Amino acid sequence: MSRLYTSLKYLAITLWSIFVITPFLWALTTSFKTANGVTGGPTYIPWLQYEPSLTGWRSLFGGNAGGIDIVQPYIDSMIVTVSASLISIVLGSLAAYGLSRFTYRAGFVKNADLIFFFISQRIMPPIVLAIPFFLMLKWLELLDSKLGLILVYVALLLPIAVWIMVDFFNNIPRQIDEMAMLDGCTPIQAFMRVILPNSVPGIIVAGMFCLIFGWNDFFFAFTLTFTDTQLLPVAVVALNSSVTPWWSLSASALISVAPLLLIAFVVERFLSHGTLAGAIR
Repeated sequence: MSRLYTSLKYLAITLWSIFVITPFLWALTTSFKTANGVTGGPTYIPWLQYEPSLTGWRSLFGGNAGGIDIVQPYIDSMIVTVSASLISIVLGSLAAYGLSRFTYRAGFVKNADLIFFFISQRIMPPIVLAIPFFLMLKWLELLDSKLGLILVYVALLLPIAVWIMVDFFNNIPRQIDEMAMLDGCTPIQAFMRVILPNSVPGIIVAGMFCLIFGWNDFFFAFTLTFTDTQLLPVAVVALNSSVTPWWSLSASALISVAPLLLIAFVVERFLSHGTLAGAIR
């Protein structure tokens, strides 16, 4: 019975791995094809079934061959996503610590209501916030700018950081704070010197989610930018035309997903060593 269970388990893992890896393999092979290679039928083995070409990859640098210059959108995405994530983690950690350790009350509004308020910001469809964000950035003269997108992304990512960090701080015993304060620390000093160093796993998890959500956002990057600033998702979509260049789209998709795969790989290494065990309870 145990042997059957083990066999079924490995079979399920194998099938799931094939399901996950197949789109990446399809994109990888397509990125090295030409128009004839794509329209000539299903071919997956280079040099045997088709002659590989770097046309799809070259089209991403310099905007040649019906492609785009992906370098500047890539840099803009990195600046906006990393900046917004860092700001969200800093502000979210402070807010989460306050909601975890102190009691607030304004009429019927309590800590749980404040936490739900943060989470509710992610419940609303993005289209509801498009016009308010557009008018706000227009008034601030930050439309079509990286700073404007950073402000919008902070508003979108902050609820994620607060939600994750509140749960993490709730699992850290309050006695640690009390012992630090008995030694002469203020609440802020206790947070900075004692709680924060013990919260690194939670910060890493929250940062990972902030980076993923920020990097993958298309809607606000599309509606709040025009020509001066262009993020990677918008640049990739710009490749689509009356004749879809599947070779360029495949190459750009692989480049776009590479940072997220790297983040997942790094975090998985921490998870496998148990470093983040308390962050995802």
